[in-house]
Amino acid sequence: MPEETTSIDYVMEAASGPHFSGLHLDAQFLSSPRSLSSSLLADSIKQPFVIGVSGGTASGKTTVCDMIIQQLHDHRVVLVNQDSFYRGLTAEESERAHEYNFDHPDAFDTEQMLECVEKLKQGNSVHLPIYDFKNHRRCSESFRQVNASDVIILEGILVFHDQRVRDLMNMKIFVDTDADVRLARRIRRDTVERGRDVNSVLEQYAKFVKPAFDDFVLPSKKYADVIIPRGGDNHVAIDLIVQHIRTKLGQHDLCKIYPNVYVIQSTFQIRGMHTLIRDKDISKHDFVFYSDRLIRLVVEHGLGHLPFTEMQVVTPTGSVYSGVDFCKKLCGVSIVRSGESMENALRACCKGIKIGKILIHRDGDNGKQLIYEKLPNASK
Repeated sequence: MPEETTSIDYVMEAASGPHFSGLHLDAQFLSSPRSLSSSLLADSIKQPFVIGVSGGTASGKTTVCDMIIQQLHDHRVVLVNQDSFYRGLTAEESERAHEYNFDHPDAFDTEQMLECVEKLKQGNSVHLPIYDFKNHRRCSESFRQVNASDVIILEGILVFHDQRVRDLMNMKIFVDTDADVRLARRIRRDTVERGRDVNSVLEQYAKFVKPAFDDFVLPSKKYADVIIPRGGDNHVAIDLIVQHIRTKLGQHDLCKIYPNVYVIQSTFQIRGMHTLIRDKDISKHDFVFYSDRLIRLVVEHGLGHLPFTEMQVVTPTGSVYSGVDFCKKLCGVSIVRSGESMENALRACCKGIKIGKILIHRDGDNGKQLIYEKLPNASK
């Protein structure tokens, strides 16, 4: 294929970028060398999983995010709202706030949002601004500190609009809710939480919110990897998303290099035991106890990857149970010194198992790495 031939996907992607719709489109949407260099730097360290959640106003984005966070309870998750990055209005603009389009891309400080997300991806903590929706400006003396996490959820109506923001995401979710439902929710939210009257909410919706949705939010739906109808009511979709995220998070770096390596998924129980045995003040008895517990988990997890055969048994009530039979002729081989600490756990899990021993030397003794071996007799 000739070099000048460009893929149709690339051409379509470049042509479908941000467009003009009523307000000035400045250079903030152009790719910058800073973004490129930051991306290259971020690739060199362990990356968190970044999820973008978009959708129309009051579509249920926050509810979906909360449900994902609740189900990912065994991981550190941080939520970054695009609303935090609204540009503060000047005194003159505040007097005419009813004529200001808060749903247009120019209403957000996208550069600052990019900087914050990039810092989080690099493992740094950031200070997120807090926006006062009643006074239409940021709280100058307040901020929300966000620390590095396993998962970053970036939520907002226009998080898919800028390609640089999309490129930071590992998964893009669009919450698709009926327009009438969204309008009813917005009226309730703005009147109760933001001190507005119904007429001003309806006027703002007809003049700015709906046109901006048609011009900016709805077109960004095509970038979504997953579309969730009905928002937080769609429990099946959210369960599948959480399962996918856990699978991605569970892919340890070693597993990507060595396909036959299995890594046990971390839990609060496992992290708690690791915390105890790493404490310099722990007693010898407790160190041995919790180390044995961790070793037992490793052995049990390893046995789960051995081959099994199907087997049926009859229960005491006369029912037939279809199960599996353990691997036959199983033996263990302990590497002298380091492996001997796991022998008791293996004997506790495998009744009557025979264990052999080997001693190896990394550099070798006269070119010989295997120094000693005493293996079980295969014939017995």
